[in-house]
Amino acid sequence: MKLFDVYPLIPVTIVRAEGCRLWDEKGTEYLDLYGGHAVISIGHSHPHYVKRISEQLSSLGFYSNSIQIPIQQALANKLAEQSCLHEYQLFLVNSGAEANENAIKMASFSTQKSGFISFSGAFHGRTSAAVALTDNPKLIAPCNAREDFHILPWGDLGEVEKVLAQNTIAGILIEGIQGVGGIQVPSPEFLLGLAKLAKQWGVKLILDEVQSGYGRTGRFFAHQWVEGFQPDLITVAKGMGNGFPLGGLLLSPEFKPSCGLLGTTFGGNHVACAAGLAVLEVMEMEKLQANALLLGEKLITALKSIPGVKDVRGKGLMVGIDLDRDAAPVRNDLVNRYKIFTGSAATKETIRVLPPLSIQWNQLHSFVDALTQALNN
Repeated sequence: MKLFDVYPLIPVTIVRAEGCRLWDEKGTEYLDLYGGHAVISIGHSHPHYVKRISEQLSSLGFYSNSIQIPIQQALANKLAEQSCLHEYQLFLVNSGAEANENAIKMASFSTQKSGFISFSGAFHGRTSAAVALTDNPKLIAPCNAREDFHILPWGDLGEVEKVLAQNTIAGILIEGIQGVGGIQVPSPEFLLGLAKLAKQWGVKLILDEVQSGYGRTGRFFAHQWVEGFQPDLITVAKGMGNGFPLGGLLLSPEFKPSCGLLGTTFGGNHVACAAGLAVLEVMEMEKLQANALLLGEKLITALKSIPGVKDVRGKGLMVGIDLDRDAAPVRNDLVNRYKIFTGSAATKETIRVLPPLSIQWNQLHSFVDALTQALNN
């Protein structure tokens, strides 16, 4: 049987990983500045993470949500402690797309309306409703297209208000920082304006923190950079499990649970929760959120001085670099010649940098040197 060929592949086979380093089958070492789409938060094969998962797997790998699973509450408690969102509730799932689907559903349940708003450059997942709010027509099959789903211009509060005036909108979905869209950081004025409009029109504001959450920006969630801003629903995944499939939906107190309202087979399973606890424990022990903030600021400053770099955006270790040329050949050169993995974006001139939060400055500095040489040789 052939694999369904849908991925453009880097011609490298990774067989081992540790921290921020990767090795292929020939023993060649690479520096990982992409973390598999920002998934690797605490570093590859972290010993505490491996120990937590191994111990859980050796005692109980899986049983469904038809029984009591105390480790779910332990994870919720630790997440509340580190995010300072004690009043929110947690529903555990497997992925960012699944988290967004459930957020969309809860907003629709609450308002009894069906319409939604997202923004140009958005990426929210490839499943039914999430993909309909993703700004890429190539991904939206006819069965996913929705006339009452609106993708509006980034930063345009006037257009948001016009659509809200139709009185059909259940929710507004926006990323804490756009990832695939090229690391676009929403202004505080835009986010606070959305919150004001959402309250005025009785719609739910959903923050997609799948890529921008879990300490990546130097705050636990990217939206926490905006003082006084509080969304109704928050979605998380990627760095939440450091590679183990794990996602979550955080719901504000206004949402009341009832048996059967939401459900999942694998979400919140024992091993996933062990992985999630390990991530939060390592983040706390190694002060990775502070590391992301400090090194992100140094990296952004250094990148701005490189000839051939037009713009640098982001917060913490979520960085977008706009070049004065197509980024694809440069990214290929970084892999092939300098043995460094970076990420692409919807904008062709953009390189995304999303390393493990445990990265060290000497590793980032080697990337600055490599990018300088790649752009100016």
